[in-house]
Amino acid sequence: MRRVYFDHAATTPVDPEVAELVMKYMTDHFGNPSSVHGFGREVKKPLEQAREQVTKAIGASHVGEIAFCSGGTEAANMALRGAAHINKQKGNHIITTSVEHHAVLSTCQQLAKEGFEVTVLPVDQYGRVSVEDVKNALTEQTILVSIMHANNEVGTIMPIADIGKMLKEQDRKIIFHTDAVQSIGKLPVNVDDLNVDILTLSGHKIYGPKAIGAMYLRRGTWWQPIMYGGGQERRRRPGTENAPGIIGLGKAIEKVTENREQEAERLTKMRKKLVDKILHNIPNTRLNGDPDNCLPGHASFCFDYIEGESMLLSLDMQGIAISSGSACTSGSLEPSHVLLAMGIPKEIAHGSLRITMGKYNTEEDVDYFVDNLIPIIERLRKMSPLASGACTPCGCASCEENH
Repeated sequence: MRRVYFDHAATTPVDPEVAELVMKYMTDHFGNPSSVHGFGREVKKPLEQAREQVTKAIGASHVGEIAFCSGGTEAANMALRGAAHINKQKGNHIITTSVEHHAVLSTCQQLAKEGFEVTVLPVDQYGRVSVEDVKNALTEQTILVSIMHANNEVGTIMPIADIGKMLKEQDRKIIFHTDAVQSIGKLPVNVDDLNVDILTLSGHKIYGPKAIGAMYLRRGTWWQPIMYGGGQERRRRPGTENAPGIIGLGKAIEKVTENREQEAERLTKMRKKLVDKILHNIPNTRLNGDPDNCLPGHASFCFDYIEGESMLLSLDMQGIAISSGSACTSGSLEPSHVLLAMGIPKEIAHGSLRITMGKYNTEEDVDYFVDNLIPIIERLRKMSPLASGACTPCGCASCEENH
């Protein structure tokens, strides 16, 4: 049986070259990078090289703007909580969107309990927030705006550069954060072009190790640490650095950014093939998110009359790994908050699948996936009491309309 991994938005396999480098700094070179002896120095140098690699990959101007941490979730907490509390004397208003990752949404909810006012903006049918809505939500008390670069569930790309430009035109030093966990290595990411003050990223989405991430903090941005202890990471994230993870992240981000354009073109072609085959062969199916302005290799669908969990289990039995949404909420019985925010009815949102391809996938994987998905959908719909009036692919006008 063929095995197909189509869940790269949840996590990616570690690149063999990255894995070899990580193992080297877990075994042969194990010193604490804060130590002044030789064991520490031989780790400190490649750690700082990794900082340079991240700096270059996102177009930052100085290595001192990069702080390493345990991953995207911690980075988002650092970004939002650190910016909100130090600027509270200037205002207490935060703006975000209804389709953010829970690392941002839950942090904003906690900040609301601590006295901040949080505006959660709606999105359109494609999952995109408008620049005008962000502008209209601004008040004299607004100190922070946090909007993701690309959505982890439906792949829609947000107008970050335009929002950042608009915020700068306000001339009020409103801090702008973007969660770039899903866009690094897939889209052009340059902090100056995006007009952001803080950017957060994660290693395990770009063929690097898990439990490592980074926060970019533009020089001059008012921010304070949320943890205290040692002086590591310029006191922005205390504690002994995860040197193997940091060094692995540096190599991983260097590799994905060097090959980004070629890989994005390949994945976009594969995505088009997958979307065309599914919409042509499976009626009562809708593509979620923006069909064009989206991440390469990322596709989300809703299949009417079926529960997503049933599809996941059936596909897993055929060796195919996909998701019904964010991996962080895969155990939840509630439908995706992203799909609901896009206006998709709850009963339809339950029947969602997220397919995210990566650098080891092939067109043969696409064919295998769709060839297995078609009979699974047909079988599950025959079992569903909701599908009694559903159309079957017979070539009638109704079928054409559904496709």
